[in-house]
Amino acid sequence: MARVALLVAAAFLAFLMAAPVTEVAAKRWTVGDNQFWNPNINYTVWAQDKHFYLDDWLYFVYERNQFNVIEVNETNYLSCNSNNPIANWTRGAGRDLVHLNETRHYYLISGNGGGCYGGMKLAVLVEKPPPPPPPASPNKNSASTVSAFAHQFFVPVAVFATVWTMLDAVPRLW
Repeated sequence: MARVALLVAAAFLAFLMAAPVTEVAAKRWTVGDNQFWNPNINYTVWAQDKHFYLDDWLYFVYERNQFNVIEVNETNYLSCNSNNPIANWTRGAGRDLVHLNETRHYYLISGNGGGCYGGMKLAVLVEKPPPPPPPASPNKNSASTVSAFAHQFFVPVAVFATVWTMLDAVPRLW
């Protein structure tokens, strides 16, 4: 009975390893990279070559007693007005995360210490993740007749064979 349960578990493990992974992992962006969330940094330039996708995170690192992270609408972003925030992402430690959980524009500023007027403002557009790339098709000029997906099953078959060999050896040990 235990042998059947172990065999089922091994088959399930082999299936999980053979299943292709198509999800794009969420990314945590450190705002400003190694310059962090500070005045006199152009965050528009920092963000211009980046793609922000649904479920990514923005990580703000800053001096907690001087600055903060406030989400505002576009009008208040342009005028550096933090009086009517959509959200206050500040948690008090100067290490704040903003979860980009909707596909829309996010307008973030520092409302403390004149930070926004010093350039501490970031606008990002969150998009849906791109679809996974299509599977590679086999090269028609190739002499090989092996499927383009054969590599996906090599490891699971090897794992299954190893588990089977171990299972087969168990009765001999008794």
